[in-house]
Amino acid sequence: MSREKQIFKAGSTTYYWSSIFFPEQTREDVFKLYSFVRVADDFVDATPQDKKSFMQLKKAWFKIAKDGKAPSKKLSSDIRLVVQNMYEVYTKFAFSPDWIKAFLIAMEDDLSKKKYLNLKETQAYMYGSAEVIGLMMAKIIGVPEKGYEAAQLQGRAMQYINFIRDVAEDTVLGRQYIPTSELKKYGLPSLSAADAYRHPAAFRECIEAQIAHYQKWQQQAQAGFKYIPRSQRIALRTAVDMYNWTAQTIAKNPFIVFDKKIKPSKSRVVARALVRSIHA
Repeated sequence: MSREKQIFKAGSTTYYWSSIFFPEQTREDVFKLYSFVRVADDFVDATPQDKKSFMQLKKAWFKIAKDGKAPSKKLSSDIRLVVQNMYEVYTKFAFSPDWIKAFLIAMEDDLSKKKYLNLKETQAYMYGSAEVIGLMMAKIIGVPEKGYEAAQLQGRAMQYINFIRDVAEDTVLGRQYIPTSELKKYGLPSLSAADAYRHPAAFRECIEAQIAHYQKWQQQAQAGFKYIPRSQRIALRTAVDMYNWTAQTIAKNPFIVFDKKIKPSKSRVVARALVRSIHA
């Protein structure tokens, strides 16, 4: 298994198992994109955060984007690999440099910003951390420009369900991506397990409201599925199905987020993809 595939699989199992249903060349390009995304994200999510490595990756990216020269051998093998990978898909698909800049800004925000006050702030973060990834994916799979808005919304929807799913994990890291304004609506002091069990009705209502945000964005994103080339649809629709499954599982019992990380099994993902292939 290639190193970029290992990185992708370790960091995003749901999307990894969905992505194996892309055509071969698309799959390889997706692995290159996500290896860069995952390594950057892992640096800022580490405990303690690996600021030094993240800044090395950031500097290496802007250097290769400027001069096209391979990253310095003084850097770690993973940084060299993923920066080179990103440069390859960046040039192959003519990504906007602003997209990668926005992504790196969002990742750097994770080094210091811990809470988001309102939905506008969270959406600004999601633009860099997820919506631009949707735009890059749109380029890779051949979505026309009129489908870009839907691609952004798809990235936003998937990111938001991740925020809901990872409430317990983020609380331990001192982070809160779900806006403080959303908590205040329901009289919820925080998203800690202690406060959730102390105010069970408020916690349930708050999480249900966040799932409603996800569902709205997901529904809007689905309007753009018609722009996805037929050969690319099975993988993407399978991933969307699995995120919907995650949302439905949490909606049945919001407190499950404190018990375990909700992720569909490999068999569930593959089975769903096979169903999608039959009805493609």
